[in-house]
Amino acid sequence: MDPSRHPRRSIDRRTLFRGAAGMTAALGMAAAAGVASAGTASAYGWSRTLQQGASGSDVVELQIRVGGWAASGAQQTYVAWDGAFGPATVAAVQRFQSAYGLTADGVVGPQTQSVLNSLESGDGSTAHFDWSEFHSKDGSGFNGGKVGSAQVKENVRRLMYKLEAVRRKAGNSPITVNSGFRSTAHNASVGGASNSMHVYGVAADIVVSGHSTLQTYRIAETCGFSGLEAYTHSWQHVDSRVQYPSYGSGSWWWESGVV
Repeated sequence: MDPSRHPRRSIDRRTLFRGAAGMTAALGMAAAAGVASAGTASAYGWSRTLQQGASGSDVVELQIRVGGWAASGAQQTYVAWDGAFGPATVAAVQRFQSAYGLTADGVVGPQTQSVLNSLESGDGSTAHFDWSEFHSKDGSGFNGGKVGSAQVKENVRRLMYKLEAVRRKAGNSPITVNSGFRSTAHNASVGGASNSMHVYGVAADIVVSGHSTLQTYRIAETCGFSGLEAYTHSWQHVDSRVQYPSYGSGSWWWESGVV
């Protein structure tokens, strides 16, 4: 069983599409496991066309936004947040472009950048998810976890972009977040493991409208999630544990295996 799940779930459904205003991500991340402060309320300023061979903080931001397009089938892989535009990033961009009706050339020019920015929201969240959906259910917001609240918020932002991919692959079906970030106190109160990925803001328990947990599990296998709880529950747990080795869970954990 996933030590970060719990038996009591309060539903915070958000189904309305929110207009994409945008944000600017303040990155300052270290390779692989680095994170950044949450974005501000203006569209990300892409200053150049990005393609294979490019590097820099704008490539990191691109990798965050296409992270849910890590594979075309069930595969234990992810798009690294390393700022290096290599073959894995090219392939993820091509899948993203295909999904949004763009020319799938792997080159991130103005048209692709515009679609990427359409998934932003003015408060730094994403088009189909609110910060409040990921707040700890004990009323502590993003406080009281195993990392600071700014870190939690950035972790949640990166998670949101993967969930945007899940939503798109599910035919734009709304997603309910049953459990997002948990303060350590709330996590303990629901019986979560002390090192649950929820206490870092890198995990969510979700329900995809009109989809079984088996169907959701199969979609999640293509989205760069390294933690997947068994699909035999009424929710699907997803997390990105391998991309955060400093959080203590550096191994892949797909409880139902490859489905």
